[in-house]
Amino acid sequence: MAAWTTRLWPRVRRHFLLKAVGISAFMTLFFVAYFHLLNHPIRPVRPMPLTAVDRALPFTPAALPLYLSLWVYVSLPPTLIACRRELERYGAVIGLVCLTGLACFLLWPTAVPAMVLDWQDFPGADLLQGIDAAGNACPSLHVATAAFSAMWLDRQLRELAAPAPVRWVSILWGIAIVLSTLLTRQHVFLDVVAGTALGLVGATLLLAWERHRTPA
Repeated sequence: MAAWTTRLWPRVRRHFLLKAVGISAFMTLFFVAYFHLLNHPIRPVRPMPLTAVDRALPFTPAALPLYLSLWVYVSLPPTLIACRRELERYGAVIGLVCLTGLACFLLWPTAVPAMVLDWQDFPGADLLQGIDAAGNACPSLHVATAAFSAMWLDRQLRELAAPAPVRWVSILWGIAIVLSTLLTRQHVFLDVVAGTALGLVGATLLLAWERHRTPA
């Protein structure tokens, strides 16, 4: 355990100020665009169809902390990048993933269908509804960025020779975030499928880019 953590902290410290400012600026710009499209759709908003998966999963407000933990999770991969050029490439591709999702919201606005939910006994209800309303549904960028981060973080942990339990915690955390979007009724199953595909395609493109840049 000590060996891999010794290799971890130099990565965290490398370009730390750039990472801190860059991650904050990226999230701020994303939310400005996201909420603008959410509140000013240029076309009629269509509800997403429900599937058997949506009907089978219970509404679970207690999944809110997992849902909100995305913002910590997506910050981990860029924080662990040591090379500035790799950091720039990472930012470019995750930016492309987000722009693709935003383009879908612009051209094909969708929303989670209205559901009768009992939030009465859950103190985080107002917080959740204020953070992520029912629009901008498909593809789920919450899921896309979680899938992208899970794939890249696993690559980084393998490079660091992190023990298997650490890698499994990372993967299960990403899966739990994806599941939380369904349990909190912020997305439906088709949103999750589209978001997962978008995130994994983006991470695969970045991996191919990195391999092309890696000297033989």
